[in-house]
Amino acid sequence: MQFYGRLWFRLVRPHPDLRPAPPLRPVLEVWREPARREPSLVGPETFCFLNVPGALAEVGWDGPEREKLWRYNQHYFDDLNARDCAARVDWHRALLVDWVVRNPSAGGNGWEPYPTSLRIVNWVKWALAGNVLPEPCVHSLAVQARWLARRLEIHLLGNHLFANAKALVFAGLFFEGREAAGWLRTGLGILGRELPEQVLADGGHFERSTMYHALALEDLLDLCNVAGCYPQALGEAGAAQLAEWGRQVPKMLVWLGAMCHPDGEIGFFNDAALGIAPAPVELQAYAERLGLGETEHGDAEEGRAVPAAQWLLPSGYVRLHAGEAVALLDLAPIGPDYLPGHAHADTLSFELSVGHHRLLVNSGTSCYGLGAERLRQRSTAAHNTVVVGDADSSEVWGGFRVARRARVLRPEVRTEEGVLVRGAHDGYTRLPGRPVHERCWQMDADGLTVTDTVSSDRFSAEARFHFHPEVVLQADSAAGGVAFLPGGRAVRWQVTEGEARLERSTWHPRFGESLANQCLVIQLKKGDRFIFDQSKNKSVPFSCGCLRLEWGQLSESEQFDG
Repeated sequence: MQFYGRLWFRLVRPHPDLRPAPPLRPVLEVWREPARREPSLVGPETFCFLNVPGALAEVGWDGPEREKLWRYNQHYFDDLNARDCAARVDWHRALLVDWVVRNPSAGGNGWEPYPTSLRIVNWVKWALAGNVLPEPCVHSLAVQARWLARRLEIHLLGNHLFANAKALVFAGLFFEGREAAGWLRTGLGILGRELPEQVLADGGHFERSTMYHALALEDLLDLCNVAGCYPQALGEAGAAQLAEWGRQVPKMLVWLGAMCHPDGEIGFFNDAALGIAPAPVELQAYAERLGLGETEHGDAEEGRAVPAAQWLLPSGYVRLHAGEAVALLDLAPIGPDYLPGHAHADTLSFELSVGHHRLLVNSGTSCYGLGAERLRQRSTAAHNTVVVGDADSSEVWGGFRVARRARVLRPEVRTEEGVLVRGAHDGYTRLPGRPVHERCWQMDADGLTVTDTVSSDRFSAEARFHFHPEVVLQADSAAGGVAFLPGGRAVRWQVTEGEARLERSTWHPRFGESLANQCLVIQLKKGDRFIFDQSKNKSVPFSCGCLRLEWGQLSESEQFDG
């Protein structure tokens, strides 16, 4: 399907249909307040996207003055529905008309299917919130919907095609008549096929990105919201789909909550950054306004025991909770085989918080595109896992490509005596000697022990542990020291197997942002131990490394003095 989709998308380019817009459908029920993002319009015609400002008079609506992702954001019109949007309504109205005047034809970044889809949704949401969409914009909205209906991203699938379908449902409900019914039918048909595939049994999104999961959850909430405004428009089959959307929301909320740190924000696995999707607390509140906020476990009760281990088996992640610490572990596939574009080479990585502060962090994402920095941020070395022979566990390349990829082997979670999680992957078996990386996490109220083995000593292997930029590392020996979190809380680290060193690194919590941090690198100890390899029916040497992290009160001599 993707192959033929690429041919069709490349060869068939329809002309925009400029016929008058269909009539608007009467709104019968109240539009509920959606999830709010932070404002991106900082002046009447001044934007700030990806931490990069730009004035419309200087950068226009298209051109090389800004990178492609910045341009995409410019054409989304997210600020129409952002926090305190009512205070900027005059700015919004002027920008809407200016966009129609300066973007009349189906060309440039703004008319690509993905930004077109998000813009259609944002314009309709703005109108349903009680704003009057200028007449030229109503006409343009219909032209955009016609164009999108003939430019569906079946060559990409995934979240792009889902966004296309969502936009057609919005347009099909906003307008009425035969043409609008066709958009609605097409959108509902795609959603009916895609939702069962894209939302896994545990509620996780199939691309295994916490950020894209939050975006998919927002999509589903928006669909429930807009369908509620037009209760007679969906028909019997559409009403059944609406009921299914409502059933999926609580599962997706549970999954999102499990993949958040105690600070309330998402963990960083695959492409993930703050500020792109609405914050989890916004999505929870949005669901509650729609009457969908109660999870499958019911509302949280004071004193209800928090499970020591929560295994999101269909998606492959594990959440551990012990004492004041939370760890998020990645035993997941990197994503669907046909859609690895947002994958990082992060198999068997993890993140760790102590109290409300993050201690260990994966790379995050500050850029898209084809540059070297994009590749570095997707690399294994940028995550809290093991690098063998300077190779990546999955062969990330280009901006959104993956060649040979790691598969997780023998995952297990035990809670009989404390918590033990174990897993391995075959991502390095393409190397001579076919090394396998295996990792074991053992967590209790006092600390976490991470043990790594690589079933070969032919290559150098390093375990990398990236500390949050606000953590201050202090080494009191070659093999141990103290990590000081904000507020003076301390965690003792001790390398009990392998050789340790500290390196400079960077963390990328938002697009356009790079923060200096430190990375503890453990050179795995080679060759003085052997393990029986059943596939080779013989004992083979292996490399080993082990890190122990302990949190709690330190003695006065160990307190941070800097």
